This record gives sequence, structure tokens and C-alpha cells, in this order.
Amino acid sequence: MNSKERVMAVLNHQSPDRMPCFGANSTPTYDQMEKVQAFWPEGHLKGETMAKQALAAYTVLGFDAVRVPFCQTFEAVALGCTYKPAKAVEGGEGIPGIEHPPPYKLDDTPVFPDDFLSRGSIPELLKAVKILKKEVGDEVPIVAGIIGPFTIAGSLLDAVPILKATFKAPDKIRPFLEVAEKAGTALAKALVDAGADIISCEDMTASPELIAPKTYRDIELEYQKRQFDAIPVPKILHICGNVDSIVEWMGQTGAEILSLEPKADARLARQKCGTQIILMGGVDTATTLFMKDADTVKEGCEESIADGIQILAPGCAVAPGTPTENLLAMVEVAKAH
Repeated sequence: MNSKERVMAVLNHQSPDRMPCFGANSTPTYDQMEKVQAFWPEGHLKGETMAKQALAAYTVLGFDAVRVPFCQTFEAVALGCTYKPAKAVEGGEGIPGIEHPPPYKLDDTPVFPDDFLSRGSIPELLKAVKILKKEVGDEVPIVAGIIGPFTIAGSLLDAVPILKATFKAPDKIRPFLEVAEKAGTALAKALVDAGADIISCEDMTASPELIAPKTYRDIELEYQKRQFDAIPVPKILHICGNVDSIVEWMGQTGAEILSLEPKADARLARQKCGTQIILMGGVDTATTLFMKDADTVKEGCEESIADGIQILAPGCAVAPGTPTENLLAMVEVAKAH
């Protein structure tokens, strides 16, 4: 099978020739950038560079999918947040974020702009997907990332105000979730039109390490369901941290794939979500992929597979300083399954 056939076999609950391996989150590293001569910050801002960096996951690592973008700023900037350029770090450029203060306060009424898809760097992201489609065709699936409603709402309000509001004034969050869901859904549909095969939704601020599980169930779940119902291709849902307390509801969102960090219990996820949900994960990106050796990476991958993971993947976004041999070790394990 080629990479796309392999991934689609798993999604269709058929037997692939071997286990797929790719990232639900950002995968570029400084070493890959050197190999393909495409660097940050241009990789966050220019479609051509972004596509080159994404393609390295396939050409350099042998991953079974390519994935854009590599930061969490696209929707937030298009909704009025200020782009915060990355600082230089050891080895290269870092990852950009959002400047403070945020554009809204809790009593404000957020607005979804009519020209949303033409704002900020969204046109460059769509260009990157079109370039990737020309490059990989039907050989390799293109994973395109959006940010989940709660996390976008957090960017519009800032983390502390939205987290306080979950306890004190949860209904005041809803207008922000409405706009945030519209933003992610509009971007997802545009990415699919540009050539994306899978949409990966990262909703970092919805983690039970930040909000109460009942906040996820009573507020966020509704918006994730609405969003995923509107996206016409397979969806990955990634929420950081130990999601054991919300994984049952994650399985009700309409996402075909749940991306789990190793600190989450894959066996529990299977028990709570049933056999129709595909589980994706592998090793911890900070403590193992970035800091350990290839043999330790392989051990972690084998443990995840034994726990029921069906798509081998870095547990979260790959740290840009991660050694290439550790990422290649993941592919080696996948090829043995």
C-alpha cells in the first residue's frame, strides 16, 4: 500500500499492510529544515516554505502523512488577535504566538468577520495545501490543522479570564465559542477545498488539566460536535494531557480519530469510546522523543501499541530540536507492525 491507502484502510476499519505513522500535530524540526532548505519564520508565513517543511515529514522521515500548519495563530489573528513573532532559540527560530492584551473582554460581543478567510496568513496556509496536493497527489494524505473552539475563545479573551468564567459566568463564554467554532469550521472547509484529506483539531485549552471535566461536557462538547458535523472529511481530535476524565465525551464529538498523549489511558479510551473510534498516539514528545535515545523511543512506541494504539504518532507537537533518529525510530516500529 502507499501511505494514503494505508491510512485510509485504518480509517475504514480494514487491515493495512502495516501500521501507519504520522503526526496529528506539528512535525518540522531544525534538522529537517536544513535537509530541505526551508526555515522558520517563513514556514509559518509563506505557503511555499510551509509546504516544503511539511513535505519533509514524508521525504525525510518516511511518515505516512504531511501536516500543516506549525503554530496555533491562524484563526486567532484573523479574528483580531495580534501576531507575536517567535524568538530565536537554540538551534533556530521558535514558534510564534499571540500578543497580550487580547482583543476582547468577557462582556464584549465578538464578531465573525465576513472576510475571515482572506485575513492574516490564512491565504498562505491554503496555498501550502494546494502546493502539497500537487506534490503528493493520492500517494500521501494531507492533514490540515485547525484550532478548537475553546482554545480560540481563550485567545480572544486570554487564558485566565476564560478559565475564571467557566466557574463564575459560563454563559458569557458562549458568544466567543460561537465565533470560534465558525472560524475553525470555515477554515476547515477551505482547507478541504484546497486539498486536505484529514482535518486535525487541536483544542489545548479544553484539557482537563485546565478546565473542569463538566465544563467540557456541558459547554465545549456542543461546539465540537457542531464543528465536526460540518466538516466533510475524517477528523482527528487532539486535546493535550491526561484526558481520561473526558475521553468518553471526546468519542461523542464525531471525530473518527482521537489523538492521545501517553499520559492518557488508551485502554480506557477504547472501553469508553468503543471499537469505531481510531486511537492515535505513541511517545511523549518532551520527555522521550526530544530527550531520550532511539531505543527508549522504540520501547515507548511498543507500549502504546500494546495498549491499543492503531496509528503510531508523536504524542503532541514535535519539539523542533528533536533528533531525526528518534523520529525514524517511530517509523521503524510502525513498519514492524
